[in-house]
Amino acid sequence: MINLIAALQPLVVGAVLIWSARVKLVSPHAAQAANRSALAGLVGQRRALPAYRLLGGVEVTIGALLLLPPVLRAEALAATALAVAFLGYLGYARRAAPTSSCGCLSARATPVSGRSLARAGFLAAASGLALLTTGGWLPALLGHPVAGGAVLLAELAVVVALSPELDHSWLLPLRRLRARLTHPLRGGSGVPLLATVQQLQLSDAYRRVAPLLRSDVREHWDDGDWRFVGHAARFQGRLVTAVFAVPLVDREPDAVRVAVVDDATGHTLLSLAGTPPATGPQLSIVPA
Repeated sequence: MINLIAALQPLVVGAVLIWSARVKLVSPHAAQAANRSALAGLVGQRRALPAYRLLGGVEVTIGALLLLPPVLRAEALAATALAVAFLGYLGYARRAAPTSSCGCLSARATPVSGRSLARAGFLAAASGLALLTTGGWLPALLGHPVAGGAVLLAELAVVVALSPELDHSWLLPLRRLRARLTHPLRGGSGVPLLATVQQLQLSDAYRRVAPLLRSDVREHWDDGDWRFVGHAARFQGRLVTAVFAVPLVDREPDAVRVAVVDDATGHTLLSLAGTPPATGPQLSIVPA
């Protein structure tokens, strides 16, 4: 299996290098991307675009050599050296120019992040693994189409997941789909969370424990006719959770109750009851 994976690395690395070179050589936004990158501080504003284009030329050359047979050790070695150099450049950019853009796989303004560094490290490892191959990627892929296809898809997924500049193509649509499917501002009862928060913030229970709160809503869940809303808080020097019980039927703020629970032990340190509705849990004041 390791021989198959090693044989496919020239295809993976070559494809990524050519995609990266496309941004630097033919993108209409290449000049803006170069000026936003750390190259502007490294070589000067006037030389940033020529250096950016030169890097693209190196990438497309090495990428094409990796894709075209035969695959030579010298080509894999050049790709490894380029990936290691780029890893060093990203480390410099993150330290010396943290607001600069990566300018790697897209012309979008994307600051250098841990994901960018991890992607460069992944490409360096893939290029190094390509040094072990003794044959071309095409015979390996034709000889093991299912396993080879699985390896390529997995590595493509890793590259995409480690590329913040590509988030708009897959991550943001997934988040929008999740929001449409799960309705995060609406509980299972159909009552919007915002309405619950407004009710509890008008309550006497909320006003009495508000000085203890250290966060906005961290979690919420429905149980029968009640919605429970949790906030991080601090009580007598302890990390606690303030859990508000808000009735879903009774809209009166005075019906809201709260319990302060020790995060370390799970013990209830304090509970305050409002004016309870006809049915529902009975909470009484418990001294700390």
